[in-house]
Amino acid sequence: MQSRSWIRRVVLISLVVLELAVTDAPGAEQPRVVPTTQKSGTEVTLMSVYFLDAKVGWAVGAGGTILKTVDGGKRWKPVPSRTGVLLTGVFFADRSRGWVVGSNGIVLHSRDGGETWTGQPSGTQSALYGVYFLTPSSGWAVGAAGTILHTEDSGAHWLDQTSGTNAVLYAVYFSDTDHGGAVGALGTILLTQDGGLTWSAQETQSAATFFDVFFADQLNGWAVGNAGAMFQTIDGGKRWIDRTLACVSTCSRLTDLIKVRFTGPKAGWVVGERGSIFRTTDAGFTWVEQENGAKASLFGLSFPDPNHGWASGERGTILHITAR
Repeated sequence: MQSRSWIRRVVLISLVVLELAVTDAPGAEQPRVVPTTQKSGTEVTLMSVYFLDAKVGWAVGAGGTILKTVDGGKRWKPVPSRTGVLLTGVFFADRSRGWVVGSNGIVLHSRDGGETWTGQPSGTQSALYGVYFLTPSSGWAVGAAGTILHTEDSGAHWLDQTSGTNAVLYAVYFSDTDHGGAVGALGTILLTQDGGLTWSAQETQSAATFFDVFFADQLNGWAVGNAGAMFQTIDGGKRWIDRTLACVSTCSRLTDLIKVRFTGPKAGWVVGERGSIFRTTDAGFTWVEQENGAKASLFGLSFPDPNHGWASGERGTILHITAR
């Protein structure tokens, strides 16, 4: 009997130690996340969303759709775009000046906070998927057939930069005037250290299609893509470490990851198909899927501050993500 009692005590102690280890593990305890659905007033797919702050934001999508909110998404109003093509990316450099890109090389520009939009000559008929402005005058757009466009005059003139690839490019991001990255199909990750004058392909040993890239600073960056593809760099892109998300017990197939954003050195978010939202609070050491009622695939993601974010996707879906 003494032997059995001793064994029980050892087992209980072991369970307590194990419980403490799991609780104290990096990323185990995370603040509560509350995703709530907002009424967009449309059923079209919303490919991109961008917020300047917790109040003012825009969403764009199919059929030339452009939406704007000034109250954090409580009310979204449609804005005339004067086009019916698929719009895939939106970015604002400040409260007044913004750009939208889409099919057929379309570039739209607004000078009044997105109330009115006018076309800019991009010089290409290739579909454009990603747009990013570092300043109100300096920006980039990327798209099909390895297209990279750059402007230094707020889009009045767009100049082609040599990417060295024919792969479709889906996203572009710059951490400063010199250092930037672009990603796309066939495992393509391109980096520049001279503002895009030259782009160099990075080795990933992956054939994944990368849909998005984000750099928290010059050294730390992430690229995400299909079938759970997730790659991290901690040396400015010299090496890319495979952090691909594996299937869990309830997973029937790997989830396509569409957008990634970090709001600090440790806090990051990824959204993707079937309404998936993943969060890290330990610089990507662990990712925890967040419960939400949306089953529509999510294509757009924007975090103007660490506590408020928005995601957009199929069937006019707009989610407000509150991290408490």
